[in-house]
Parts: sequence; C-alpha cells; structure tokens
Amino acid sequence: MKTLKNYFAMAALCAVIFGCTDDDTPPVQTKDGVISSQSDVDLDAADLKGEITSSITLSNAQEWVLTGPLSVASGAKLTIDAGTTIKAQAGGTNVYIAVEQGAQIFVNGTAAAPVKMTSGAANPASGDWGGLLIMGNAPISGGGTATTEVVDYTYGGTNATDDSGDITYLIVEYTGARINGDKEFNGVTFYGVGSGTTVSNLAVLYGDDDAVEWFGGSVSVSNLLVANAKDDMFDWTQGYVGQNNTNFYGIRQAGFVAVTSDPRGIEADGNLDGNSPQDAGQSNPKIDGITIIHNAAVEMSDMVKIRRGSGAVITNLYVALGAGATAGDLVDFYDDKGVAIASTSITGTANPANGLDITDIKKSGTNGTSTGTATITAGTTSAVNTSIFAWTGFSF
Repeated sequence: MKTLKNYFAMAALCAVIFGCTDDDTPPVQTKDGVISSQSDVDLDAADLKGEITSSITLSNAQEWVLTGPLSVASGAKLTIDAGTTIKAQAGGTNVYIAVEQGAQIFVNGTAAAPVKMTSGAANPASGDWGGLLIMGNAPISGGGTATTEVVDYTYGGTNATDDSGDITYLIVEYTGARINGDKEFNGVTFYGVGSGTTVSNLAVLYGDDDAVEWFGGSVSVSNLLVANAKDDMFDWTQGYVGQNNTNFYGIRQAGFVAVTSDPRGIEADGNLDGNSPQDAGQSNPKIDGITIIHNAAVEMSDMVKIRRGSGAVITNLYVALGAGATAGDLVDFYDDKGVAIASTSITGTANPANGLDITDIKKSGTNGTSTGTATITAGTTSAVNTSIFAWTGFSF
C-alpha cells in the first residue's frame, strides 16, 4: 500500500514540476499572442492574430482567417506564398495587418496565383476590416517621426532607401473600417515607407475610405488598380516623394453611388492636413501613366486635387466621366490651406463626353495663386491599358 501511495505522489510531483504524464505526453501549449516560430501554437490558420517576432511564412496549403490585429515586429519578416488567401473576420477596426518599422513583408504572388486579403463575411462589404498598414523609416515632412492615424504605430525617420520588403501581385478588398468620422483605415497605407521597398501589381478594391494613401516616404508603386473606393482613389500627404510610380488606374463603376462628402481621384497635400505649411520636405512625387474614370451617377469633388504645398509631376494622365456622373473640378490647385507649388506639372488628356469640361483648371483662391501647370487636351484613350490587370479577375 505504501508503494502505491509513493507512486501516486511521485506522479503528481512530476506533473507539477515537469508537466509530464505516465505516457510521456508533452504538455499542451497555450496561446500567448506572440508568434515566435513556424511551429508556434499562435500560428493558427483558423485564428490568425498576434505579434510576429521571427521569420514566419503563410502558405497556400490552407486558407487563413484573420481574427484580430496581426503585427510584424521590428526585425521580423512575414512571407506570404503565391496563391494564399487571407479572409478577415468582418468586425471592423480591430482586424488588420501591420508591418512595423524595422520589419518586412514579402508578398510573393504571381499573375497566375496572386495573394488575396479579403473579407470573410458571407456578404462582404466595404469597411468589413482594417486593411494593410506598413510603417517605415523614410523621411516625412518636417522631419522626425509621427504616430499613425488609426492605431499607435510610429513611422518616419532619415532613411530614404529604407526597405520594408517586397509586394507583388496582391489583391486587397473590403477594407476601410472606421473608428469615427475623422479616423478610418484605408485599403493599403504606406507610412514613411522607403524606396528600398518594392511594390508592383497591386489591386485595392471596394474600400470604405481611401484606397491607397502615402504618408511621407519615398516608395514607388507600379501597376496599381483601384476600384470603387468610397473616398479618394490615390491620396498622398506629409512629404511623399516617390519618383518611379507608373501605371495607376482608378475607376468608380456605374452603380457604386455610395461615396463620402468629397471623393476625389487624386487628393494631394504637401504636409499633414495642411497644418504645417512651414515644414521642409513636402510632397512632390512623380507618376507616369494615371487614369481616373468616374462612371457612377454621383459627383466627384475633384478628379485631381493638388494643394497645401504639394507638388507633382504627372505625365500621361487620362480622365473620363460616364453617363450621369459629374465632377466639381477637373484639376484644382488650391484650397484655403494652401496651393500647389510652382514645379507642379500635369500633362495628359480628358474625354469631353458627358459634360466633362477639359478646360476646368483652377489655380486661384483666397489663399493665393498656384503657378503650377496643367496641359490637358481632348482624347478618348487611356495610356494605361487594362490588360495589365487581367491577373486580378476584375471586370472592367
């Protein structure tokens, strides 16, 4: 009897101290919100969330369900294999993917097998989840660092060639969850992202706010499709200076009449919200090939709005309206917080059909006159061919 009692006592002691059992079964791991290895229990395809602290890969062998914030910490890397689908749990502002300063993301999609980040709702809708945020160490207007618009991540710095990774053949859908009327996620947001980052073949579809926004930084994007964003298609602010942007195509289709109070094709500020006109290093990007088509029977406030100390060199612009669609302005170079700088230059064509006034170029307001130039001639053909977006499956 004493021997049996000793056996049970030793077994209990072993279980308490070492977590062992009489059949040597390993202890059950519990989730702690940190993904530190490929075998970590937190790397759960059915419940993807937490902080990535090492090199982690999401494979296409299964579908991934994003249930909360997924952040990539400084020094860590997130790789997403071609053909991988991530479905975000519809629930809004607490479901997003964030790549922090010093971290990297590698989206390895292909034309035949793109990566998709989308809503997991049975009936997906814009605003279902937050979207993709990338924070880098590249300069922002006024220098120093800043805190992101919707969640508290730091961005900005002094490394214009900072490398946040490589994104290719990525589709992002149904983003733009709103915290309140002033704070909302975009589809993809580049915060101080440097030119060492490669972004090509990106599609942002059905977002509730801006499709793509740049807060400072110097990253460039090639082959960018934006469709049916409720607010701005392309938005930059706070010192964005990407110099090698090519082939942007923005479209609002007929029937997509849900818009914000002032939707635009391009909305460009030199400094953050026009509140720091004295800042050094304000926005001045270059874009070769950008199409803005508005086909819904609502008003677009401006097809192109460049203001508040921003510059831009835009070549091969094409603008068109569909039947019933209207635009407040074709090109507008000012608002009450400042005008586009003198080096601003836009050349391109616009289709005069459906009431679009190709001479509607505004430069003067109560806050001064811009000496930027816009040369728009009549035309009916986009310089950006939709065939380069065939990989998305989007029907134009």
